[in-house]
Amino acid sequence: MRTLIFDTDIGVDDAFALAYAARTQRLLGITTVFGNVAVGQAVKNARLFCAKMNISAPVYRGCSRPLALAPSAPATLHGADGLGDAFDNPYSDVADSAVQFIIDSVRAQPHAITLVAIGPLTNIACAINQAPDIIPLVKELVIMGGAFGTDGHAGNVTPFAEFNIWKDAHAADQVLASALPVVMLPLDVTHKVLISGEEVRQLNQPVLSAICRPYLAYSLQKEGFDGMALHDTLTLSWLALPQAFSVTTAPVRVVTEGISRGQTLQRVSTLTSRDDPFAGLRAQRLCLGVDAEAVRQHFFATLRA
Repeated sequence: MRTLIFDTDIGVDDAFALAYAARTQRLLGITTVFGNVAVGQAVKNARLFCAKMNISAPVYRGCSRPLALAPSAPATLHGADGLGDAFDNPYSDVADSAVQFIIDSVRAQPHAITLVAIGPLTNIACAINQAPDIIPLVKELVIMGGAFGTDGHAGNVTPFAEFNIWKDAHAADQVLASALPVVMLPLDVTHKVLISGEEVRQLNQPVLSAICRPYLAYSLQKEGFDGMALHDTLTLSWLALPQAFSVTTAPVRVVTEGISRGQTLQRVSTLTSRDDPFAGLRAQRLCLGVDAEAVRQHFFATLRA
């Protein structure tokens, strides 16, 4: 069991991941960021979901916009409020600083805190920009984000880019090019771990069943599949079942402008070049293959318990 800071733009699949995290890890705090919803709504959603699911963790308010890009509209497949419009939400959107909480926590517990980031990486980028001394003190940063084209799994918001990375490509490039020890769970693996609507209902988790209805309806309409990919949950699957993943290592950069903005690039050639964008960068761990059934069964067993 690890001590986690859980960084989220909480929508439906984020909520599934948070439920899984609360049952498998030690939650130090939940830091929110814009993405699926505006950051104020993310604060409210985190508080509502924690109350509904009996999760005890303080909630912090993070960044409201990208580092350099103009803000873009929230996602629509999670419902207007990000949690399927399933519940009234009376909770406040006022909270202490997420970025400062990350900095203070890592300094207070060096080499002990794992950061799990399942939204845009803006909070993480701001933390390491403001306090670069925390970079060698982070145990691990586990990210749901990116797409490398394995088995045809490319972008989901453009032909090149995955949503979380695309939302703040500059932040993602700073984080992935830093010396932080990163594990990436990109669309290459998250698209391979699917659960059906019936399997969601069989979890006997009424809150999860309620919030995912618009998400499932969107999937059925767009993909012809009554179900969902466990995208964000796979960050917790990595922590619980690292042996279920096939991992490669390579330095990673993110395209920050042009038609391929948000595309994640790994070094694929050993040829030297005069202007090498990967020169001197840490080789990050990329999960590009997965034992989907092992991941599914552990998730089911944990959430049914």
